[in-house]
Amino acid sequence: MNYLLGTDIGTSGTKTILMDTEGNLIAQDLQEYDVLTPKPLWAEQWPNVWLDATKTSIKNTVHKSGIPAEKIRGIAISGLYGGSGIPLDENMEPVRPCMIWMDRRAEAETKWVLDHIGEEKLREVTHNGADPYYGYTKILWMKNHEPENWQKTRLFLPPNDYVIYKLTGQIAIDYSSAGNIGGIFDMNNRTWSKEMMDAMGIPLSMMPEKIVESTDFVGGLTKEAAAELGLLEGMPVIASGIDSGAANIGLGVFESGIYAAAIGTSMCAALISDQPVKGKDLIVWPYLFDAKRLSYYFAGGATAGAIVKWFRQTMCQYELEVEKAGGKNAYAVLNEQAADIPVGSEGLIVLPYFMGERSPIWDSDAKGTIVGLSLAHTKAHIYRAFLEAVAFSLRDAIEATGENLGEYILLAGGVTKSKLWRQIFADVTGYPVVCPIHDVEANMGDVMLAGIGTGLLSYEDVKKWQVLDQKIMPNQENHRKYNDYYQVYKSIYQNLKSNMKTLTRLSTT
Repeated sequence: MNYLLGTDIGTSGTKTILMDTEGNLIAQDLQEYDVLTPKPLWAEQWPNVWLDATKTSIKNTVHKSGIPAEKIRGIAISGLYGGSGIPLDENMEPVRPCMIWMDRRAEAETKWVLDHIGEEKLREVTHNGADPYYGYTKILWMKNHEPENWQKTRLFLPPNDYVIYKLTGQIAIDYSSAGNIGGIFDMNNRTWSKEMMDAMGIPLSMMPEKIVESTDFVGGLTKEAAAELGLLEGMPVIASGIDSGAANIGLGVFESGIYAAAIGTSMCAALISDQPVKGKDLIVWPYLFDAKRLSYYFAGGATAGAIVKWFRQTMCQYELEVEKAGGKNAYAVLNEQAADIPVGSEGLIVLPYFMGERSPIWDSDAKGTIVGLSLAHTKAHIYRAFLEAVAFSLRDAIEATGENLGEYILLAGGVTKSKLWRQIFADVTGYPVVCPIHDVEANMGDVMLAGIGTGLLSYEDVKKWQVLDQKIMPNQENHRKYNDYYQVYKSIYQNLKSNMKTLTRLSTT
């Protein structure tokens, strides 16, 4: 039997799993960390945090498995959308922290792009718009605000590609990571757009020359990396790509016309398509499978699981202390309590815009909001309203896509651990929900890509793996009630939009 590793570098943690080539999970390890938020709407991470967590999670997984190194035949490494990418100097050392996808500081740069290049031209070439979410606007922010760092920078690399470089000594970027930078990637020809880069004053030399498929062999482990990880020198490292796309691969999505929502810290609700999708406000980049033909069209919340984690960390100190003392998991306690609360949390609506919002509303000034509180409401009411808010956000993303999404939607990520939350997603959207058996979706996708890239597996092999659980059917009575709440959810944002903008101005002056 041969074995494969899959590592996913996430926003709040890095996980590695080891599986055999028949799809059996053998071992796993998770290393957690935090995001730096030095100012409102800023979000950064130092790349050494990702590199250290990757090395530790791989080493621990190999050790836990007890599998001999010679039996472990390859690894693929996916990662969060690294926004600007890591700015590296001529010695390939980080110049500053990486401005990740969550960072929304580049408002002035977004306006400059719209004024000087125009949305029509931008969409014609890149199929994307202009917004602080995109990596290219963050790159422009650095150019405008940190000239010393700009002068030092020789190359931008996404998180997973940076870690791959550190393990192999080879520089490459996968198609999904390149496309997700936005305005400087030509989606028509699947390459860097010299036209757009010249217009923005971003040298072509700052982007990796080699663009690879997610199943491509990038390089073998160096002697030093292999010794540190407990693996063999030269073991193949496969590219993989953006983690939300890897999660779709882990759900068995290899074809056009399938809708899947990967919900972790954020939410990426995407339709995989070989044809243009009408939703103007969607984000698009090459998919991790057949990247020159298939595209990943998505909308979704900038903060999804992040707001529930925030609620636990901020409002649930008692539950956390009990958990630390050996008691029940805090999330399990909250879910049990919230399950007894009626649909709609007895008149509570939460807007999940805790870091502004990207597609479909594209508003950096959008704020997290709780509407409807009374003295009768409890912590359990508010917690359930947070769960419902993320489900409303998914429904908004579905409607923005504007396509027939089929008979059911796939749902992946940490949210699938909660039976209550899975049912809320089905009830709010009205779609049957299908979740994976194991909570390792992006990692599962990495293992599949590693298997295909090393030749140990074929697409036909991984398609046979049993990765999905039974359908969760929506409760139609609950769905009808949620329809009314959803309309209120939509209208609250519209009614408070100008107030949110004023709050931004007041808090930053």
